[in-house]
Amino acid sequence: MLNQPPGCSKKTILSFNGAFHGRLFGSLSTTRSKPIHKLDIPAFDWPVAPFPQLQYPLEDHVDANKLEEQRCLEAVDTILAHGDVAAVVVEPVQSEGGDNHASPQFFQQLRKITQDRGVFLIVDEVQTGGGGTGKFWAHEHWNLPSPPDMVTFSKKMQAAGFYYAEPDLQPKLAYRQFHTWCGDPSKAIIARAIIDEVQKHGLVDATAATGDYLYAHLAKLQDAGKISRLRGQGMGTFIAFDLPTADARNQLVAKLKQLGVVAGGCGDKSVRLRPSLTFGTPHADVFIDKLHQAL
Repeated sequence: MLNQPPGCSKKTILSFNGAFHGRLFGSLSTTRSKPIHKLDIPAFDWPVAPFPQLQYPLEDHVDANKLEEQRCLEAVDTILAHGDVAAVVVEPVQSEGGDNHASPQFFQQLRKITQDRGVFLIVDEVQTGGGGTGKFWAHEHWNLPSPPDMVTFSKKMQAAGFYYAEPDLQPKLAYRQFHTWCGDPSKAIIARAIIDEVQKHGLVDATAATGDYLYAHLAKLQDAGKISRLRGQGMGTFIAFDLPTADARNQLVAKLKQLGVVAGGCGDKSVRLRPSLTFGTPHADVFIDKLHQAL
């Protein structure tokens, strides 16, 4: 059995600089957030495109950010023009890579390009799905003219899986899509229970409101010069900000931990916030107080 066409396709999957899609063989080939991920496991030589590096505050860099997003879209289209790409995979927010955002217009144009080129669009909602962005699925913020071809999920759902737009994407032959936990009924029951609780308590809308409240307080810290590149406005509690250096970021994360607050580092010098859906304004007040102490 040879790993060659026609049995094994030579098609590729395009991902973006800074992306994280997992650390198994196929997904690792699309992960591009940390060099250390690549050291011990071989990977496919698949194409990569630049992801927009926006300047903040957004309202002060409208024209420059439009040009940056257009540059990245043109790079994607150039790669897809070669005809060997089967799918583009993208995170709504590049989480591991530094909490990098792009505008809804960027994703709308990305969708158009993939459709024009006959390429699938896979949205990786493993980190963003489940309500943390103030929508159950982060790609709802984009107002796409047509849905993504496939959406992956995990983490908050306590189950790993995907859903798709067209029934034809469902494999017709046994073992074409298969793994140890495939179709595990217990995971489906858990996921259903989680969705029911989120809906019952209105946690997505509550997270959106809490995020607006938290962002407004963090904006005051940015105005005071304590933090920079605050991002995630209107994205629930999916908020991040930068410190001057990686060492300063690491020291802040350590001080917060000593004060009883868990905050994550990502990218070169960013701090990202990932509270649970039950995190409300009283919790935000505690966090802001601790952050003032740590800074």
